[in-house]
Amino acid sequence: MNALLFLAVVLIWGLSWFAIHLQMGAAPVDVAIFWRFVVSVLMLGGWLALTGRLRRPSREVAPWPAGMGACLFSCNFLAFYSSEMFLPSGIVSVVFSMSTVLNALGLWLFFRQRPDVRVLGGGLLGVCGVAMLLGGGLGGGAAAAMLAGVGLALLGTVLFSLGNMISRRIGRFDMDLPNAVLCSMAFGMFVMGVNVLTQGHSFMPPLTLRWLSGLLYLSVFGSVAGFLFYLMLVRRIGADRAAYTTILSPVIALAVSAIFEGAHWSGLMLAGLVLILCGNVLAFARRRAVPRVVEVEQG
Repeated sequence: MNALLFLAVVLIWGLSWFAIHLQMGAAPVDVAIFWRFVVSVLMLGGWLALTGRLRRPSREVAPWPAGMGACLFSCNFLAFYSSEMFLPSGIVSVVFSMSTVLNALGLWLFFRQRPDVRVLGGGLLGVCGVAMLLGGGLGGGAAAAMLAGVGLALLGTVLFSLGNMISRRIGRFDMDLPNAVLCSMAFGMFVMGVNVLTQGHSFMPPLTLRWLSGLLYLSVFGSVAGFLFYLMLVRRIGADRAAYTTILSPVIALAVSAIFEGAHWSGLMLAGLVLILCGNVLAFARRRAVPRVVEVEQG
């Protein structure tokens, strides 16, 4: 069962980046994100209501899901969707995989949990990988697009990591995670709705098979099923081992991007992608336990 859950999360999140690509150009990105979370909120809220688990947050808790919604379910996606206007989805997914290292650094900054030296080494490899990624794409007129795309992907990753820190803070209150996520998604939906209005965009979604299929996948699988499967995996094998899904899912995204988007990468860019992935593996490789020697006194 654990292996099936692990594989499901890797596949769902690996394909999510291409599903975002399917929605590019047909409508403004804020409209796509708004409708993604309209469907997700209706599904998750309906499931909680039917199972009798729907809860209203207290006044004390309310600001925290709002912050998580801004970081995890609106502004970060605005950055990710926008980055795919400049970069293949596979590259965006690899940049996002650096969130595992950023999470460890966030725990150090906000919760005084000092990271292992391998996490710092993994972060250094990731930074070098991003530099090589940029260097390999800085040729001709594509330089500005590459810089913009990687910058937006990094911004989205930082916001995602901040959202993870907020979710950890919410854990100190008497509020279960599914209800916290529902409130956060609802706030993110509200933020995107306000953005659509202020930008003068139409709420009317494109009624094309390509756009609607991307919306359906991202709402049902990417946001609801993927999240619930991941939570089940965390409960069964622990958060540290479940984090490997974010390292392996970019491999799926890169393969799909190469096949369906016709993405082409220089040797330097490929080396940068490998360095980022290796940095994540180094950061989350389990340290081999050192056996304790127990001395027995002679009596």
